[in-house]
Amino acid sequence: MTDTTSKSTPKAVAIFRGVSIYKVENSRFWYVRIRDRENKRYIVKSTHQTSQIEARKVAQDLAVSLLADQKPVEKEFIFTSFAIRMIRNEQVAAKKGERSIGSFKAMNWCLNNPKWGLIKKFGKKDVREITTTDFREYMDYLDEENPEWAPSTKNTILATFRNVLKEARDQRVIDQVPDTPRSRQRDNPRPFFRFYPLVSKDDDAYKKVLETAKLLATNGEKVRGIPVTEELYDLILFVTHSFVRPTTSELYSIRHQDVTVADNPRRLIITIRDGKTGFRVLNTMPAAVSVYERIQIRHQELWKEDYIFLPDYKNRVTAGKIIQRQFKELMSQSGLEVDSATGMKHSIYSLRHTAICMRLVLSEGKVNIFNLAKNAGTSVEQIERFYARNLPMSAEMARNLQSFGGEE
Repeated sequence: MTDTTSKSTPKAVAIFRGVSIYKVENSRFWYVRIRDRENKRYIVKSTHQTSQIEARKVAQDLAVSLLADQKPVEKEFIFTSFAIRMIRNEQVAAKKGERSIGSFKAMNWCLNNPKWGLIKKFGKKDVREITTTDFREYMDYLDEENPEWAPSTKNTILATFRNVLKEARDQRVIDQVPDTPRSRQRDNPRPFFRFYPLVSKDDDAYKKVLETAKLLATNGEKVRGIPVTEELYDLILFVTHSFVRPTTSELYSIRHQDVTVADNPRRLIITIRDGKTGFRVLNTMPAAVSVYERIQIRHQELWKEDYIFLPDYKNRVTAGKIIQRQFKELMSQSGLEVDSATGMKHSIYSLRHTAICMRLVLSEGKVNIFNLAKNAGTSVEQIERFYARNLPMSAEMARNLQSFGGEE
């Protein structure tokens, strides 16, 4: 009987790390495979040798030739070195109040994100060799991986990239920063809860939010085993009348020692120590005082170091998640998950948007936008872009539009 079993193809033979030789079916020659670390791909070539010994020699020569062209960049010229310098400078500026804490955190995120961060992409590259084409290819990659990202996110990455190369320019390592095209900015209006007189009293969404919060507490509703109490109702009022961001660094970080009750006018004076825009002192509307007084009664054995909301939870991230879950349940039961005007989903952040819109509308245009922006920890430009220009004209504004000179 004839043995028809063919000889097995030899397995790959490692020469050294990243370099190996192997045979392919129907070829008498050995092939070499070399890992191109810089471009993250393999280079495959025929050695034109039938002898394994001779093939090894050819593979070694080819690998040495390739790797000689990939000389390591001196540490002082790599992107990471200037990224570290830049972020340290930004941190110092943030501590001095010359930069916002939020800006520093955003840049740090852009540099060090483990999946797509700038250091992951450009970290070992020579800043003297980075071009506009390199950056465009990187942004094309981000577009493919994250098509849902807003232009503002992409522009934050761009700004971080430019700041690193500006550091290299200031150190006279490069003459100029490569051109970096910005993503076109699209301003989406912020979803907020419509209120009277923007809508009729029957359609007052903000009033419905408060009524549903009361109902959840009265009925003893539980979300993931944690009962909804009147604390949720008070928190909604507090955010709407204080302009604070419902975040770990603002709302959930406020302690009793950060709050002062003041008169003439009646208000709370609240110290935000490390908010999105850094340190600020804000003044609330009068309704926030009543909320705070109820909090003091609710937690009679309080200390100055205690947090004003959910003080039993020392982990403030946990406290924030509890409120977010309860608020999501509130949205579901009230039927207000989506803002009918914008088609965007409501979140607890919609309360802050509602607070700013209320001041613009209920003051009948008399509020000083600079004071409002300063108090809310934002800018006049942001208020004009995302709030003022998207609000419908009130009856008072319409009367102003239709007025004639000399009218009394």
